[in-house]
Amino acid sequence: MQLTQTQIAQRLANALDPSLPPENPYPQGLQTAPPTPAAVLIPLFCTEQGWHVLLIRRSLHPQDRHGGQVAFPGGRCDPNDPDIENAALREAHEEVGLRPQDIQILGRLRDMLTITNYRVTPIVGVMPWPYDVRPQPEEVSRIFSIPLVWLADPTNRYAQVRQIQQQGNSIPVIYFSDYAGEMLWGASARMMVLLLEALGLATPERRYA
Repeated sequence: MQLTQTQIAQRLANALDPSLPPENPYPQGLQTAPPTPAAVLIPLFCTEQGWHVLLIRRSLHPQDRHGGQVAFPGGRCDPNDPDIENAALREAHEEVGLRPQDIQILGRLRDMLTITNYRVTPIVGVMPWPYDVRPQPEEVSRIFSIPLVWLADPTNRYAQVRQIQQQGNSIPVIYFSDYAGEMLWGASARMMVLLLEALGLATPERRYA
């Protein structure tokens, strides 16, 4: 049975516990400075085949540690952003041409800390489809989508332990299998799994299985 927009919004609301600290898989003391607030939009759209998630591949920049990686539209918050939802919508408009008025926000996921010391709030929204998305070349090299049912299949993801150079510690990192020549991994993969867990399509016990 396919989830409706109402069911997705309700499950997101039920899964969110504002009293919890940000989701953080890193060793204590890895970051000493306060994290920079950021927001991403997780855009969902529905076709006859079911729900899909819109993703981007970031453009390559020598100064960008995440250049060339698969991600969600988003970035750091601006002091002029009225709230975190508007920050995510602004970034999505700048990066892929999604107009804020065309997005229906369904909810958010738990904040998450990244290795680059961002505190990211993932905002989940529905966009119409088909839609004339256009990458902003300075930031985005490709826009594509992955079916939610494929992402929910546990055989399409795995975890590997990676070393953290700053401290010599190691953490489990989530990877999704190759899809259409793209690989979702790292912080964005963790956000995706958090979305699947919130929707009841995955369980925390198997997050790093």
